[in-house]
Amino acid sequence: MAGSFRHALVIGASSGIGEALAHRLAADGARVALVARRRAELERVASAINAAVGEERALVFVHDVRRHEEVPELFQEVARSLGGLDLVVYAAGVQARVAFDEYDPAKDREMLAVNLLGAVSWLDPAAERFGRLGRGTIVGLGSVAGDRGRSGNPAYNTSKAGLATFLEALRNRVARRGVKVVTVKCGFVDTAMTAGMGGLFWLISADRAARIILAKARRGAVVAYVPARWRPLMWVIRSIPSFLFRRLKV
Repeated sequence: MAGSFRHALVIGASSGIGEALAHRLAADGARVALVARRRAELERVASAINAAVGEERALVFVHDVRRHEEVPELFQEVARSLGGLDLVVYAAGVQARVAFDEYDPAKDREMLAVNLLGAVSWLDPAAERFGRLGRGTIVGLGSVAGDRGRSGNPAYNTSKAGLATFLEALRNRVARRGVKVVTVKCGFVDTAMTAGMGGLFWLISADRAARIILAKARRGAVVAYVPARWRPLMWVIRSIPSFLFRRLKV
């Protein structure tokens, strides 16, 4: 079961959960394509993985997910280089720091471009390939932030809510063809994105998050809260009436 994924693509593999996923996949025997925009960080991750496993299992592909036009050709190149593809993980994400009374279209567009539009560009060809082959697993890393329209960072919440809906729609298309689509909703994870933030609770390491995510992906979970304790809490938060929720400065 541990080695069920043999050829994996991780978009957003240069740090955080994406990096941790790449390490775990390679340790379990998979060949892993690492995609991100920072070459130096990708090469650092690949070198660490290959040194740890004693052979070249991590391959580097430099790409900025905002460059949507590059994806079709690069997707095919990745599949050829790996010798196949059975897992695609979209882990790229940004969260701009936004003051409560700040309205910055540039920051908002950046979050939507990376967190949502980048996912669409990469996961469409993944769904098409896996649907045609009748097998494969897609994992999209979302957030509990997408479960409500919180006032603190509207565009970030929107990007994660949109990702969840997009993944559900893909699942409804390709599940009948034997393809698994897993929506991950992370709570607070100790990464560069959360560094310096106050008020964090239930904080877990990126490696623990990666372990949970891969276990859920292997089982073909539909929606996976990471860790699972977030599921009942978010049920409560979703149940708060709007006239009360809007008073919360979150």
